[in-house]
Amino acid sequence: MNILQLGRTIMGILSDNPQNEPMHYGEVFGVWSYLAGTKGYLAGYQTLINHTGDEDLKKFLEDIIQAMKQEIEQVEKLLKVNGVGLPPTPPDRPTAALESIPVGARFNDPEIAASVSKDIAAGLVACSQIMGQSIREDIGMMFGQFHVTKAQYGVRLLRINKEKGWLIPPPLHVKTPELAHV
Repeated sequence: MNILQLGRTIMGILSDNPQNEPMHYGEVFGVWSYLAGTKGYLAGYQTLINHTGDEDLKKFLEDIIQAMKQEIEQVEKLLKVNGVGLPPTPPDRPTAALESIPVGARFNDPEIAASVSKDIAAGLVACSQIMGQSIREDIGMMFGQFHVTKAQYGVRLLRINKEKGWLIPPPLHVKTPELAHV
């Protein structure tokens, strides 16, 4: 890189147009890793739909899969524009009838809901991390939008868990022990 190219790069970082700014290594790694993980979750949720008997949970999974496909499209576009190779995409999973899956081999609905709840929480952390390390405003805003969407899905799934009686709270701490006087 000659001095003129270096000067243009520095000016791009300081410009008002985030698309002129190069991604730094942390942004590249965070965004690439997020994309790889989202692609894996998508394939997993396509499989879990086959195991889902509850219609509310099935509709939730269908909706979150659509949101994930939109995220994947946005993130792939960002990486392509910045010359970053994409992680592999697992094949779409086929649809199967719930009855064709042996009872002992099925995930049950409360297990599916708990697993997806955990995944949403992990996704919130991942989005927060990418937002915090980003110096490109467009990347920070993109993951801020993903974060808000995940939080909304988290609340929606929490309601489903409560309504279905699937939520198992930890022991409630309602009484504090009296402090011993020394």
